[in-house]
Amino acid sequence: MGDMTNSDFYSKNQRNESSHGGEFGCTMEELRSLMELRGTEAVVKIKETYGDTEAICRRLKTSPVEGLPGTTPDLEKRKQIFGQNFIPPKKPKTFLQLVWEALQDVTLIILEIAAIISLGLSFYHPPGESNEACATAQGGAEDEGEAEAGWIEGAAILLSVICVVLVTAFNDWSKEKQFRGLQSRIEQEQKFTVIRANQVVQIPVAEIVVGDIAQVKYGDLLPADGLFIQGNDLKIDESSLTGESDQVRKSVDKDPMLLSGTHVMEGSGRMLVTAVGVNSQTGIIFTLLGAGGEEEEKKDKKGKMQDGNVDASQSKAKQQDGAAAMEMQPLKSAEGGDADDKKKANMHKKEKSVLQGKLTKLAVQIGKAGLVMSAITVIILVLYFTVDTFVVNKKPWLPECTPVYVQYFVKFFIIGVTVLVVAVPEGLPLAVTISLAYSVKKMMKDNNLVRHLDACETMGNATAICSDKTGTLTTNRMTVVQAYVGDVHYKEIPDPSSVNAKTMELLVNAIAINSAYTTKILPPEKEGALPRQVGNKTECGLLGFVLDLKQDYEPVRIQMPEEKLYKVYTFNSVRKSMSTVIKLPDESFRMYSKGASEIVLKKCCKILNGAGEPRVFRPRDRDEMVKKVIEPMACDGLRTICVAYRDFPNSPEPDWDNENDILNDLTCICVVGIEDPVRPEVPEAIRKCQRAGITVRMVTGDNINTARAIAIKCGIIHPGEDFLCLEGKEFNRRIRNEKGEIEQERIDKIWPKLRVLARSSPTDKHTLVKGIIDSTHTEQRQVVAVTGDGTNDGPALKKADVGFAMGIAGTDVAKEASDIILTDDNFSSIVKAVMWGRNVYDSISKFLQFQLTVNVVAVIVAFTGACITQDSPLKAVQMLWVNLIMDTFASLALATEPPTETLLLRKPYGRNKPLISRTMMKNILGHAVYQLTLIFTLLFVGEKMFQIDSGRNAPLHSPPSEHYTIIFNTFVMMQLFNEVNARKIHGERNVFDGIFRNPIFCTIVLGTFAIQIVIVQFGGKPFSCSPLQLDQWMWCIFIGLGELVWGQVIATIPTSRLKFLKEAGRLTQKEEIPEEELNEDVEEIDHAERELRRGQILWFRGLNRIQTQIEVVNTFKSGASFQGALRRQSSVTSQSQDVANLSSPSRVSLSNALSSPTSLPPAAAGQG
Repeated sequence: MGDMTNSDFYSKNQRNESSHGGEFGCTMEELRSLMELRGTEAVVKIKETYGDTEAICRRLKTSPVEGLPGTTPDLEKRKQIFGQNFIPPKKPKTFLQLVWEALQDVTLIILEIAAIISLGLSFYHPPGESNEACATAQGGAEDEGEAEAGWIEGAAILLSVICVVLVTAFNDWSKEKQFRGLQSRIEQEQKFTVIRANQVVQIPVAEIVVGDIAQVKYGDLLPADGLFIQGNDLKIDESSLTGESDQVRKSVDKDPMLLSGTHVMEGSGRMLVTAVGVNSQTGIIFTLLGAGGEEEEKKDKKGKMQDGNVDASQSKAKQQDGAAAMEMQPLKSAEGGDADDKKKANMHKKEKSVLQGKLTKLAVQIGKAGLVMSAITVIILVLYFTVDTFVVNKKPWLPECTPVYVQYFVKFFIIGVTVLVVAVPEGLPLAVTISLAYSVKKMMKDNNLVRHLDACETMGNATAICSDKTGTLTTNRMTVVQAYVGDVHYKEIPDPSSVNAKTMELLVNAIAINSAYTTKILPPEKEGALPRQVGNKTECGLLGFVLDLKQDYEPVRIQMPEEKLYKVYTFNSVRKSMSTVIKLPDESFRMYSKGASEIVLKKCCKILNGAGEPRVFRPRDRDEMVKKVIEPMACDGLRTICVAYRDFPNSPEPDWDNENDILNDLTCICVVGIEDPVRPEVPEAIRKCQRAGITVRMVTGDNINTARAIAIKCGIIHPGEDFLCLEGKEFNRRIRNEKGEIEQERIDKIWPKLRVLARSSPTDKHTLVKGIIDSTHTEQRQVVAVTGDGTNDGPALKKADVGFAMGIAGTDVAKEASDIILTDDNFSSIVKAVMWGRNVYDSISKFLQFQLTVNVVAVIVAFTGACITQDSPLKAVQMLWVNLIMDTFASLALATEPPTETLLLRKPYGRNKPLISRTMMKNILGHAVYQLTLIFTLLFVGEKMFQIDSGRNAPLHSPPSEHYTIIFNTFVMMQLFNEVNARKIHGERNVFDGIFRNPIFCTIVLGTFAIQIVIVQFGGKPFSCSPLQLDQWMWCIFIGLGELVWGQVIATIPTSRLKFLKEAGRLTQKEEIPEEELNEDVEEIDHAERELRRGQILWFRGLNRIQTQIEVVNTFKSGASFQGALRRQSSVTSQSQDVANLSSPSRVSLSNALSSPTSLPPAAAGQG
């Protein structure tokens, strides 16, 4: 289906093109083939065919300065001819497909077969039926009517199987729908800056058309293909498309090709959009992927080797477009080229989420136990029957009796299967998914947009948070509050008249010209509000300073438009400064610089005095200035920025590429102190974190004094504590050995006390995060969360267990690498995420505690009952109903508990704390003892207590007895009341605490109760129930209520006394050694090993379900891949992925999807 939609897209576009070809000077095909060229080839082609980029602009009827007119008819026409900027998504699975998938479940299939055999046998009346000789030891005479009803049990089992399947399918379907909704929400938020009718506007990515002039800047993810027409110092990371890890420098005359899906790492500029949607380079690849993915799905079903796939997807590609098939070659090589991407793929492969790992392990253990129990049950029943019939009573096996015996055996088999059904906790994956999906939905309200589901639960285990300062802990509204101009240190904004006129003019020019022209200060939206700051916040602070000096920056910019700037050295994390060169009227050059004061001052050899004249500025003057001006400013928590300039002669023209010579001999104009106030809610949030056992560290590019002052204001450090505040250089010196290699032991000496890392580069951040994660210094492995907004934070965000990107200030690249996006950039939202994460973990534990109690009791009852009375007291259909309450309903009820503040009062669980703690084990066994005692009492002496007929040893098709109905009803009542007990897992007394805050829980408990009444009173033969009197009902409910009292008794027993209790579901140390190091080379082995492991587990139910869920998770996740329009990859890659690969990151899925499932023959990979 996917390939159909895409080829329709093509043919439609082709048709349009032939009819409208004349309107524009170039067709879509021409532009598409032009975008396939690289570097010099492209420049030559443009020269030969069009002349230059201006000519292409003219042909596309657009102006490089003013952009498109932006009228609706024009935009519509462009969309018609050149296509829209979105990629048609893959169709979601239909409800029927999901039903079919739910039916694939092994236990259900066994039940279906058993039910069908039972049905068949009940309709077949063999001649021997009336034969006395066949009647077994316990066989009383049956009346005819009862024999007729023999089919009911089979039909009822089938019916309940259908129920389970529909519930499962509906759950999956609603999850998929939720995720798609979420995805489209992420997409709509994706905006891009274009110029239309000489106005700079932000439009949704899907609205971009061919001919648009887009403004690209540092940190953007390009939404479409285009030609670079003007700009400076633009460097692009094209690794996602070509696998080249080096950044590619773009220039109009050497390499003007900008490709969709690539990241801008430095600089800024404008591009002319030439291809959008399915015609852009990324679009072409997605189209191929869509086609390949469909094939793969079919192949996967047949279980063939996947090599054939390549030919399939490639021949597809050839039919669509020869050039597109060529495009695949460089992609294949993306494997080798980009170590970073590879890390990204492995990063998530190497560990399942903590919870996932623990659950898988637990589910396997329980499943094995269940299988053994059910096998033993069947064997004992069959042996008992045969020995009893043929040995003790010495009956011969008569041919006409065979069907009767077979019917008995089928009944035994069904009992065995029901034991298995009850034993296997297939509700586990369901509970996890419901809990996560519910949390994700609710976290949206708390400003957390979760991109990878398991990040939500990992966050609950976080032990460390490395946070940025600017914008996360502070408000990111920069204002200049102190200045040092003309040898005077002003503690507040100086009076304009006190500043020399020459100095003032230089200052205004230096600030207005040497900052991004996209940075502006706009009038406030509401009366009395603060002016709006648009663009880079530090630059806004400086522009605000100009306005405070009663000057205006706009006229300066109009007089010196962006096109006239001679050369721009954009800000990056290495330079820590920005410089702009302009040509003065007398043909000489002037360069304005601004940047971190200690860095720029080192390059100054003059400084302007009070009269506006430059005087000599020696190193000792500089040291004095640092002491007298910069340190006092920094200690008030201000960022210090130095503004400087330098004049160059016009001949000989300086060598602009020799940066070290150019950025030297500067003249300092002024130093300003910029304040960025701490967000009011941050200190409280940090206190909560510290109380919850989470260490908050601040990693910032700022001066160490500034950083320390802010850290004290936030409460990250308290005076008098033993902590470290380091600068990046010092940090590096301490962690590296003589050879300059990083040593883990050295990091281990530093990180436990480190609280502030100042003047740090992105690599320092990455090193710190990696060092903390790999540390074996503590007995628990640290779980680290990191916040980041810049492009260069990508590696650290990927490395961290949970990466938070800023929704407002964050660049696309940061969002791409992150797991959760903070839509309000606020630190206190991270605390909410911790709360939700812990809540997920607790919800799963609550569910487990409840589920395992039911499992233990049901299995033991069925098993012992079968061994002693040859018939399980709980019938197959009843078991299925219990299973439905336990699994589906309980997971809904317990997984949707809202979080409370008390969750933040305990320490994190850590990676190898078992899922089932001692307290929970105590609860599970305690309640199991209560339930078993009562059920066995009822089973063996119940008929005497209630004065009713005994239901034991009933013949094959006898009517349901009141005796067994009471047992079933009591069992369900105890489960219902125990569900209330399960709401608390840490041994709290008040189990009703906050019960009304969770309406879902109340609804489900009452609903289950109502249905139970209906089943018992009117269920009759299918449910093996006979109606009960009121007093019998009262007894059942009374015994159920006893659960609550018993719960209090259990809570009184101190857990510490019960040393013999074993915990379960813990991850051992061995299982969590990060395989990353191994993984770098042996990816194939790893894959095979996963397949093997997967083979062992696949038969069994719980995991089967997990897989369906994961596919949905993957859809959600890989959907977040190329942002905006290109987010559509949905589950192309998910078919080849496995439980372990819970969240392969998004961007790399492109190169991986093309290389792992369809691994090309080496020859093809080499052609790129």
